Amino acid sequence: MMRLQLLHIRHFNKQLTVRSFQKSIVSDSKIVQCNTAITNHMRAGQCDTALRIFRNMTRRTSVSWNAMISGYLSNNRFDLARHMFDEMPDRDLVSWNVMITGCVRNGHLGAARKLFDQMPHRDAVSWNAMLSGYAQNGYVEEARRVFERMPNKNSISWNGILAAYVQNGRIEDACELFESNSPWDVISWNCLMGGYVRMKRLIDARCLFDRMPMRDEVSWNTMISGYAQNGQLSEAHKLFDESPVKDVYTWTAMVSGYVQNGMIDEARRVFDEMPIKNSVSWNAIIAGYLQCKKIHVAKDLFDAMPCKNVSSWNTMITGYAQSGFIDLARDLFEKMPLRDCISWGAIISGYAHLGHNEEALSLFVEMKRNGEKANRSIFSCILSTCAEITSLELGYQLHAQIVKVGRVSGWYVGNALLSMYCKCGNIEEANGIFEEISDKDIVSWNTIIAGYARHGFGKEALRVFESMKRSGVKPDEVTMVGVLSACSHSGLVDRGTHYFDTMNRDYGITINSKHYTCMIDLLGRAGRLDDAQNLMKNMPFEPDAATWGALLGASRIYGNTELGERAAEMVFQMEPDNAGMYVLLSNLYAASGRWGDVRAMRLKMRDTGVKKVPGYSWVEVQNKIHVFSVGDATHPDTVRIYGYLEELDFRLKQEGYVSSPKLVLHDVEEEEKEHMLRYHSEKLAVAFGILNIQGGRPIRVFKNLRVCDDCHNVIKRISKIVGRLIIVRDSHRFHHFKDGICSCGDYW
Repeated sequence: MMRLQLLHIRHFNKQLTVRSFQKSIVSDSKIVQCNTAITNHMRAGQCDTALRIFRNMTRRTSVSWNAMISGYLSNNRFDLARHMFDEMPDRDLVSWNVMITGCVRNGHLGAARKLFDQMPHRDAVSWNAMLSGYAQNGYVEEARRVFERMPNKNSISWNGILAAYVQNGRIEDACELFESNSPWDVISWNCLMGGYVRMKRLIDARCLFDRMPMRDEVSWNTMISGYAQNGQLSEAHKLFDESPVKDVYTWTAMVSGYVQNGMIDEARRVFDEMPIKNSVSWNAIIAGYLQCKKIHVAKDLFDAMPCKNVSSWNTMITGYAQSGFIDLARDLFEKMPLRDCISWGAIISGYAHLGHNEEALSLFVEMKRNGEKANRSIFSCILSTCAEITSLELGYQLHAQIVKVGRVSGWYVGNALLSMYCKCGNIEEANGIFEEISDKDIVSWNTIIAGYARHGFGKEALRVFESMKRSGVKPDEVTMVGVLSACSHSGLVDRGTHYFDTMNRDYGITINSKHYTCMIDLLGRAGRLDDAQNLMKNMPFEPDAATWGALLGASRIYGNTELGERAAEMVFQMEPDNAGMYVLLSNLYAASGRWGDVRAMRLKMRDTGVKKVPGYSWVEVQNKIHVFSVGDATHPDTVRIYGYLEELDFRLKQEGYVSSPKLVLHDVEEEEKEHMLRYHSEKLAVAFGILNIQGGRPIRVFKNLRVCDDCHNVIKRISKIVGRLIIVRDSHRFHHFKDGICSCGDYW
């Protein structure tokens, strides 16, 4: 009996085991089905559906979690991927590697490194992910340190560090690494050879090509393309003929080479001979015709193209825009079946390049509304547009967007931000951006130096210049224009002379007409008119209109009518339509009371068809630009503005200020002259700014012409009366008025 019971118990237990096993199989099968469904939905971009399946799972494995994390990453939902990773109860090696790779691809190197350091175990994939991340973002030394610490290096590791050197221009380090290890696969040989080609070191590239133990199509195409792109078309054609296998890329390399060297007929001959063409081939020949301004031929090819892609449309839009056919470009843009950020950038930059700034900004807003992300080129273009229209408020908004996407530290967008702030009158913010740029190039240094110079902070400009030299960046001819301009605007004659004399000796810079013009301006402003004339006589080339204009400007300051007349006559011969020089000479006559000569100048301008550019000023208040002209009575706030100016005028007279009627270029009564001066456009704009911009914020006014002496003196005193910082940019420079003092030190 006992034995029979034991047999029953064993049989029952066996049934339980079988049922448990069968249930386990069913459960595991269900998990596999769910994991597969999650992956498929993620590939289709259906993240919400994948999440519902994941949440409804009664049991999940690490594969389930990893499918969600990698799915979110592939759909550019980084934040959701990171949240899923943080919620994951048990992470495996795949989880860590997927998340680190996701951080790297989204530019979050700090987060990737933190995860890497927290990993309980690492494999080659982990190390290579960090190596690749540092390399792709230009942190070569960090990539090198990761490589050196790797316990087990594989071919991906070696190729990764080699590519890091090549991609970041460290070709000598790449060569040293290459020679220190063997054997390399064909990918490595091609990588180094491609680096030589990009550096235009074609002899080194060819030596490597000849040494290769085995070549593939990429090897031949790289070398052919290198020769073709650098104008050595006979060598390219020779290799083309020798190539054992010619694929579509081989043929396209030849087409592109001829296009880049302006040989459109040869390019077309090769294109017509191609057995197979792809979209790159078509785009190359179309771009060639657009460069040659043969728009109709390009359009015919585009219409005949059987394999148009988004790049084809972008090529045509860019070509139309650069040739001035912006309406055709817009029409094509509207017809595009699919757009990318390059499409938006092409049409936006097209409008901006042609001066249609409002349309460019409108398209940028539309692009953002459509959910398209701006790339660095679009940000740079729109920032330049803000600088062009001096819209600081819009510049602030763009800056906030750039910070959000993490593009400030790079020199490309950083330089555009820097330039925008300099041109829009916020030199403090410009300096902050300059300090943030992690990899400053020569443009970064030149922009901040020129910015300080134009804002009247000459000593700050020279301080930055000395810092630039200490950092190892070699000045160029643009740098020295900024430096000499800073000295000129600040009256630093000795330092300016020193820099001018040492330009060629210390920096190998050939002195050009712009440098001489700066020096003549520097000497002229300082009253050393004879020295300025002697320097002009000793120039190794004939002075241009700008150089004579600098001498005319100095003559006006010091009332040297004879020299001013001679300088003006030379300018008129070179630039008969230069209205500014007529005005300068008229100012000189008016200051001397020679009203007959003033009238004669007016008649000469009329007879030669030269029209004086009307002066106007503008100020931005709450994202709206308010424009004023002299004696303007069209603004809705005219009564309030004029009333406030009357009040300010009364306070100025109480303090003993008397206007300078001699500055008015009309032979009228003194009282009438005083009235005309009181309502100059810059004064109207300043008054409106004071009334409408809250206290504590600077008032920034912009004028298209040079600010007159009386307005300069009046605004200087107004800044003290109202206790406000008033910044005025005229056609020459910025003036920062505060507490009755101007940043130019009245030396302008």
